[in-house]
Amino acid sequence: MQKTVSGIKTEYIEKGSGELLLMLHGWGSSADLFSGIINICAEKYRVLAPNMPGFGGTDEPKEPWNVQKYADFILEFLKPYQPRSVILLGHSFGGRVILKLCEMSLPFEISKIIMIDAAGIKPKRSLKSKLSLICYKAGRRFMSLSPMKKLFPDAVENMRKKRGSADYNAASPIMRQTLVKVVNEDLKHVLPSIKAPSLLIWGTADAATPLSDGETMEKLIPDSGLVKVEGAGHYSFLEAPEYVGRVLRSFLNI
Repeated sequence: MQKTVSGIKTEYIEKGSGELLLMLHGWGSSADLFSGIINICAEKYRVLAPNMPGFGGTDEPKEPWNVQKYADFILEFLKPYQPRSVILLGHSFGGRVILKLCEMSLPFEISKIIMIDAAGIKPKRSLKSKLSLICYKAGRRFMSLSPMKKLFPDAVENMRKKRGSADYNAASPIMRQTLVKVVNEDLKHVLPSIKAPSLLIWGTADAATPLSDGETMEKLIPDSGLVKVEGAGHYSFLEAPEYVGRVLRSFLNI
């Protein structure tokens, strides 16, 4: 399905009926990856799964966004439905957007939250990482000098590709700037104020958002429980669909 939200052509999936259950995908992903759990949740709920700006078939924002801009977009997306209560489910970056929503004044109640391998806690940089960043910035400045650019025109771009993550290197210029804004915001302070019952699902081998993030969330969110998916990585809901499906059915009373 498709509609325009805040001037952005937006693709989304809608299925089922009942209380709204909003699913927010991860960075570099799309709502299509939720197809299995959409089918489960749509047995009881009205599932909405938008492709957020810059992902799937949804247009990119016209300028780099931060997490707040994505949260504002989601509120605009939901406005026509006028929900009284919403269940929020987010994977990775989608979890980060949920945390931002939780610190805002909302026109609806958040009845339950499901976070799957969620982002939102900024990792602490090691001394080695800090020194590496300093060296990278110094090298980039040096190679950007006019004489060096003439001698080595591709040097700065090659340095960026070598240092950048797969997500960063695969993104367009606007989405690269967006990613930088997004990952540098720490939303850990939001966790103690979350009032909704919260289910945390985490792959024990998740290298992108480590299990320690899930354990921190369980510790700080008052009414929360952590389910560990043994051996699964960052996409635990795809790697162990039957197990995650049973967990969701139990938490959502399906």
